[in-house]
Amino acid sequence: METLTAPAPTYAPKDFKSDLKPIWCPGCGDFGVVQAIYRALAAIGRPAHEIAFVSGIGCSSRIPGYTTAYGFNSVHGRALPIAQGIKLANPDLLVLAAGGDGDGFSIGGGHVPHAIRRNPDITYIVMDNQIYGLTKGQLSPTSPRGLKTVTSELGSLESPVNPLMYVLAYGAPFVAQGTPADMPGLAAMIEQAIRYPGFAFVNVQSPCVTYGEDEGQVKAQKARMKSLESLGHDPTNLLAALNLAQAYGTELYTGVLYRNPSPAPTFESLVLERQHEHAGESPTRERVLDLFLPR
Repeated sequence: METLTAPAPTYAPKDFKSDLKPIWCPGCGDFGVVQAIYRALAAIGRPAHEIAFVSGIGCSSRIPGYTTAYGFNSVHGRALPIAQGIKLANPDLLVLAAGGDGDGFSIGGGHVPHAIRRNPDITYIVMDNQIYGLTKGQLSPTSPRGLKTVTSELGSLESPVNPLMYVLAYGAPFVAQGTPADMPGLAAMIEQAIRYPGFAFVNVQSPCVTYGEDEGQVKAQKARMKSLESLGHDPTNLLAALNLAQAYGTELYTGVLYRNPSPAPTFESLVLERQHEHAGESPTRERVLDLFLPR
C-alpha cells in the first residue's frame, strides 16, 4: 500500500510580517531590508517558530519586532554573543542577528572576530548607513573622513572602518554586500547567506534619509551600484574578494564577495560531537559537591 505524505508547507513574505508597524523615517533604507528579509525567509521555507532573530540597539535593531519570528532586542553591540548562545542551546533553530554599523563595529566590534573564528551557523545582517541615526546623527565607525556631523562639526579626522575587509581578514566564510536599491538581489543574497552552513555576513548599504549624505541615498545607489556577477567575479576567490573590498566607500559592489567552497564544521556541530564523545562521563551530583565541599 502506497504511503501518502503531506506536501511541505509553503510560505509567503507576509507570513513573516508582524502586526507591529515600523517607526523608521519615511524613505529609510531599512524598510527595504526588512522586506528583503521577509522574501528570503519565505524562500527558505522554515516556519516562524523555528527562527530566532537577535539585534542590538539602533534604528536597524528594531527589525526583530517587525517579524513573526522569536525576537530578542538586546543591548548595544551584544547581538552576536546572544545569537551564538541561542544557536548552541538549540542548534535546530535558524538564527539571524541584525544591527547597524555603529552597533556592529563600535561597541560590538570586539564580538565580530570571535564569532567568525567559532563559525556558528548564524547570519549577521548589518545595515550600514555611515551614521548614528537613532541618536541624532553622530559620527559612526564607517563615516568617511571629513564628514561633518553633530560630533564632528569641523569634519571627521578619522579613517572609516571597512566592514568588508574587516570580516574577510578575520576569515568569514561568507561575505556579501547589498542595497535596498536592488530588492530582488538583496533578498536572494540574504537567502544565500542563510543557506550557507556557517557564519555569514551581509553588509547592506541602507541609507539614512534624515542624517545621511545625498550620494548615499537609494536613488544615487541605484545609479552607481555594480553587480559582482555582471563583472564576472568568482566568489570562491578570496584574493579577488579582498581586492574588491578595498573599494568600500568609493565603489558600490553588490553581490557575494566571498563564499568559501569548503565550509568548515560549525561550532555547534563540534560541541555536539564533543558531548557525544563524553556522554556518560559526567559525575553524579554528589560527586560534583564533593569537589567543592569538605566531607
